[in-house]
Amino acid sequence: MSILRMLLKELWHRRLNFVLGLAAVIAAVALFVAVLTMSGASERETTRLMRDMGFNILIVPKNTDMADFWSEDFGKQEMPEEYVYTLANFRGIAVQHLVATLQKKVAWRDRKVLLTGVLPEAPIRDAAKKPPMGFRIPRGKVYVGYELANGLKIKAGDTVNVLGKDFVVERCLLESGSKDDIRIYGHLHDIQEILGSPGKINAIEALGCRCEGERLPTIRKSIAKALPETKVTELRPIAVARAKTREMVENYAAFLIPTVFLICAVWVGFLALSNVRERRQEIGILRALGFRSGRIAALFLGRAIVLGLLGAGAGFGVGTALALRFGPQIFRLTSAKIMPVFSLLGWSLAGAAALCAMASYLPTIVAVTQDPAVTLRDE
Repeated sequence: MSILRMLLKELWHRRLNFVLGLAAVIAAVALFVAVLTMSGASERETTRLMRDMGFNILIVPKNTDMADFWSEDFGKQEMPEEYVYTLANFRGIAVQHLVATLQKKVAWRDRKVLLTGVLPEAPIRDAAKKPPMGFRIPRGKVYVGYELANGLKIKAGDTVNVLGKDFVVERCLLESGSKDDIRIYGHLHDIQEILGSPGKINAIEALGCRCEGERLPTIRKSIAKALPETKVTELRPIAVARAKTREMVENYAAFLIPTVFLICAVWVGFLALSNVRERRQEIGILRALGFRSGRIAALFLGRAIVLGLLGAGAGFGVGTALALRFGPQIFRLTSAKIMPVFSLLGWSLAGAAALCAMASYLPTIVAVTQDPAVTLRDE
């Protein structure tokens, strides 16, 4: 009888053992495929959420008194607007998402408000295109902070006069619980005009890189090459929260997948050992009939490989279906990017077959080293 025919008969005869092993492989491969199918969306979603925490790097004129800056929430010193374009076109800077701003505290309708001009994000030279950060406010329009809009009964579509110039309220912002609630945002060039500071800004906001080692010294060194007349500070709570969240997500995935595969390997190995013990008499008879160790090993390893291939094929389908079904509910911002990754099928087939073969290696050694005389005598 051929090894293939013996293998098929054995699989049918001990189908419960085979089904239990198959379930373990399907579960492990399904988790592997589901996690990796959604990993791109997970990374993009984490990046998007971390990005929404706001900028973590401030670039200000070199002579800015940071004590005054923090007490006023802006610096009185100004620098040329061209600085943001100089930085954006400089090779090797360790920041991204550059937004130039001009801020000043002014009296408006018997209140102290922070008037803030924002320039649309400057595209960085040679950088991959990413969704922009910050506001993109049209000329002649303003965004009004929550406390101002709520207290003064301002709503979208109203016309307001700010320092002698009329603006249409494009948006009333949601409550933030910060100084942003008393801001009026406008296009940088509009705010420069009404503040009498054409071509001037007092800060460039940016997002720091994921640098090796200490981030801030690396960022400062790269920016100093492009803009030596500026100083750089980091909003550390935001930067640390961003880095730790990203690290946590990466570490969780790095722990979860190997752990599941280890459990799967132990389970498959246990079932293979159980299969060897159940077939001691059969193995003894085969050895007595002259079956060489290689043929018996092929029988057990072939069973493991078939288990891995069938489990991987089914697991790929189950994992992909789970990712497509539940991924959009988990990663709402990037759900459109969740698609089947067919390259994972090949990795799943090869990996699961190899894993099952390795898990069955020791039980196979036990099978081929049994003395038929001792086995049959015991039986």
